[in-house]
Amino acid sequence: MKSTSLSLIAGAAALAAVTGFAALTAPGGGGATEAKAAARLPVERSSLLCPAPGLSDLAETTYTSFTPSGGSGSGGEAGAAELKQTTSATVDENGKKDEKGKKKADPEKPVVSLKEPGKPATADASGADAPALVGTATGRLAPGWTAQQTTTVEAGSARGLLGVSCTGPDTDFWFPAASTAKSREDYVHLTNPDDSAAVADIELYGPDGTLKSDVGEGITVPARSSVPVLISTLTSEAAEDVTVHVTTRTGRVGAVVRAADEQTGSDWLAASADPSGTLVLPGIPADATSVRLVAFAPGDDDADLKVRLLGKNGAISPAGHEDLHVKSRMTAGVDLKDITRGEAGSLLLTPADGGKGTPVVAALRVIRGKGDGQEVGYIPATGPVGAQATAADNRAKGSTLSLTAPGATATVKVIASAGSEGGEETVKTYTVKGGTTLAVTPSVPSGLKGGYALTVRTESGGPVHAARTLSLPQNGIEMFTVQTLPYDGGTVEVPAAEQDLSVLDD
Repeated sequence: MKSTSLSLIAGAAALAAVTGFAALTAPGGGGATEAKAAARLPVERSSLLCPAPGLSDLAETTYTSFTPSGGSGSGGEAGAAELKQTTSATVDENGKKDEKGKKKADPEKPVVSLKEPGKPATADASGADAPALVGTATGRLAPGWTAQQTTTVEAGSARGLLGVSCTGPDTDFWFPAASTAKSREDYVHLTNPDDSAAVADIELYGPDGTLKSDVGEGITVPARSSVPVLISTLTSEAAEDVTVHVTTRTGRVGAVVRAADEQTGSDWLAASADPSGTLVLPGIPADATSVRLVAFAPGDDDADLKVRLLGKNGAISPAGHEDLHVKSRMTAGVDLKDITRGEAGSLLLTPADGGKGTPVVAALRVIRGKGDGQEVGYIPATGPVGAQATAADNRAKGSTLSLTAPGATATVKVIASAGSEGGEETVKTYTVKGGTTLAVTPSVPSGLKGGYALTVRTESGGPVHAARTLSLPQNGIEMFTVQTLPYDGGTVEVPAAEQDLSVLDD
């Protein structure tokens, strides 16, 4: 037998071991065992990246790590979930990385270590030097593993409550609602979890198309490091509404935008859902005083969108802004003002002609309060909850959960986990009528001590999109942050495989 045949046999055996579903078939046909259908199995490994929360000596940050209990990965083999420090690096005014970096980190010491599903683990950090984190969960802690960092800055240009769900590494990210205006200071944070360097490109698109930049290409992100890039240093053009596109030439990164405004404070802007003809942006607070929609069409065709607000009793079209035209590769922004008028809601964007539509990405900039008491938050378009999604960091007071069913009526189960320092989980079921948004104050765990996680599971009916608003008033300002709850990717479809060793015949 040739060596290539031996290699193929070894490969086929390895495939059988990995899938666990292959049926051994002798060359020539008969005697094959019927292959099983594809199945969804819990993931065995998850990766998350958290950006550096610093930039202010007044920053106080809480990290929360959580894996839901009662899911497909709650039993069986042991596992671990740890978030560890990266090395921070800087980028100069020409967009190039400082090779020396600025902080020595201990990559072996976990900042947060989760021991069991169903109970969150937390850790705190203070000041401007807190680093970005890279993390891995394995075994029974991998399915549905979620982490969040929540930072409070009471004063200064970075003032605000800044919350972000730590993200998985990827190669392509879209951020509508960024800005290069003089009043803004927006950074793209790039975090590399791997042991080799990644190379990223950052493209900027304004209302008139591409913003010229000679320094947004070929940004090196060293192994297991994080690089913040000030967007305004990448172009000389100032624009209120900018779409940021991050891609990688080599490797993969986690990407998120930290947006800061002199008057309205700061928050994290997470990536929009992938370009689609229909988008849902859930969780606009009832007391929003200003809502700005920013959309971008990355393809060759313009997009015509119907804009509707899904509220408690159904859908309404905002007066004067029932439709939105988005030109190809140009960022469109529209001020929807106080569109919610005292009633929490979610924005639904659909093709104006009722067809499949032109794919777009979108995000909302939401402001609460007036004058010196203004505070900003961002809501990107997001995918449905699917089987399960989690907001990891919740407190005894201040959480509001928004559930939106853009199509058919749906039923969801909401689980408030045990507290990080004590308490028992509580479970409640909600029915969300089709075409509406249901905003609820979740029931906190009985005997709660510390923080807790909120997990949403779809029980029946149409897709549900969700977001959690966390409000922590400071100095008379209603500081808040909104995190969307897309499907956590806790399971993966494993295709059935049937070996055919006849391919090994000479």
